[in-house]
Parts: sequence; C-alpha cells; structure tokens
Amino acid sequence: MFSVNDHRLRALHLCKDGQLFQGMHDGKCITTTLGVKSADMTNLHIGTSAFTAAGWENAFYPEGMKPADYLTYYSKKFNTVEVDSTFYRTPSAATVNGWERKTPAGFILAAKVPQIITHEKILQDCDDDLKHFLETMDLMGDKLGPLLFQFGYFNKSAFKSGKEFLARLEPFLKKLPKGYRFAVEIRNKQWLTAEFFDLLRVHKVAYALIDQAWMPRVNEIFEKLDPITADFTYIRLLGDRKGIEQKTKIWDKVIVDRSRELMSWVNVCQRTVRRGISTYVYINNHYAGFAPATVEQFQKLWKAAG
Repeated sequence: MFSVNDHRLRALHLCKDGQLFQGMHDGKCITTTLGVKSADMTNLHIGTSAFTAAGWENAFYPEGMKPADYLTYYSKKFNTVEVDSTFYRTPSAATVNGWERKTPAGFILAAKVPQIITHEKILQDCDDDLKHFLETMDLMGDKLGPLLFQFGYFNKSAFKSGKEFLARLEPFLKKLPKGYRFAVEIRNKQWLTAEFFDLLRVHKVAYALIDQAWMPRVNEIFEKLDPITADFTYIRLLGDRKGIEQKTKIWDKVIVDRSRELMSWVNVCQRTVRRGISTYVYINNHYAGFAPATVEQFQKLWKAAG
C-alpha cells in the first residue's frame, strides 16, 4: 500500500472527489486507486539504444554469431530497441525490410529522425526529408514505434530564447501527419516550461525524458510540471558520455553503479503505467557501461517493487 506521504507520489494531485490522480490527459482526470494493484509490465517496453556495440560480441551475443543474426537474437531477449543509425541518414528500404523480417510479432522498433531535419535544417524546408523518412520506416508495419526528434543544445546564435524555438516548433508540429507516435527531446533545461509542455500536449507529441548530466533530475521535473504530453511517454537513460568514456570504450560490463537512479526511474515508470500510459524506455551503454545488463537490472527492480 502507498501512503499519501510516499515519496513516489510526488507531483500527484487530488481530484474533486478526493481520488488520487497523476495529472491530466486529453483534458480528462486520470485516476488511480491506491494499493489496488501493482503495475504490471504490459504497457512497459524496455530495451537498449542500438543493438550493436563494441564489446557485445561475446558479452551479449553468443561467441561466433554472425552480425546478420544479432537483431533476431536481441528480439528474443527484449521487446523493443531504439535505432540510432537513422539519425545519420534515412535507411534503405532493404535495411528496414530486414529489421521487420528479423523480429517477431509484437516487437517495437523506435527510431531517431535524421539529423538533416533536427540539426542541419532545424525544422525548416524539410518536408521532403521527413516524407522520405516516414515512407521508408512505414515498411516496419505495426512494429514501428515512436519516432524521436532529438535536438542538440542550442546556443543563442541558433535561438535567442525558448520562445523563439517554440515559434519554430509550433508550425512544424501542426504539419506532422497523423498515425505516428512522435517524441521531442531538447537539451536546453531552461526551456522546460509549461508553455513547451502544453504545445506538445496540444499536438499529442511526447516529451522525451532523459537522464543526462546537465538536465534536471526526473523528480525535479515532476515536482514542477506534468511532462506526460501524449498517450505514451519516451524515456532515455543516457548517462555521462564524456565521463564514462574516460574509463572505457568497450561496453561489455557495468562499471558505474546506477542502482539508486535506476530505482527512481522504475518508480516513475510504474506511475506512468498505472496511468494507462504506454511507456518506452531505452538505455544507453554510457549510462552504466553495459546496456543489456542495465535493462535486466531495471526489470528485476520493477518486479521487486511490485
């Protein structure tokens, strides 16, 4: 049973009838009854950022396995993956067809939107680029998961303020085609405002929550605002890339103890799942050193939390 003072219930609010709920979605009060049931993993999709990395050849994949068989093996262990390679360019139709063919029914493949849209053209004059990307990714069929607009940090030479960025973002979001799950990640922490979240909510685009050194802790965000802006949420555990790469660039074992931070994310995800929100979590090698092991640790912590 939860108590009203339980630290995991921060950022919750009371409805008029006194039931506890966790924010608003589509203008409706989402209620949950305390202690009635534990969060199951039905609405949780958790995997790694990319399915290959230096060191995985023997630490995760069986010795001698051909790279062409990696994704099939991976999809037997985890139910989703975030593809990083699409950030650099739209993949070929043959590549996407291969991803679809090598994965079972129910598997979800999330992908980054190409950088030509988010970093080079920064949402301007990129309709054809986005159209080409979406048409190619459509080959995944019902295995296609969320598509992430990952923006870098913008200095004042790019946008003088968060409002200026929103002025660029709003007309772009209005043009997004229906039938996809889009998420937006920004790395300017001062731009995490009610106005930003409200804009995403209007267009049913998810805000990508990230665990990264220079961004606010997830509890800090939930204490001030409700960052759940769609009927799904997108979470990326990225870690301190610069710091961990000073220790290793071979990703075959955990070298940073992230147990405390990981438990806080388990608590967040259990709240979102109880809310009826499909929750996608992707863990990077830079988070602790070996993403597959961190996924397994997350799953154990989830089950222990009940």
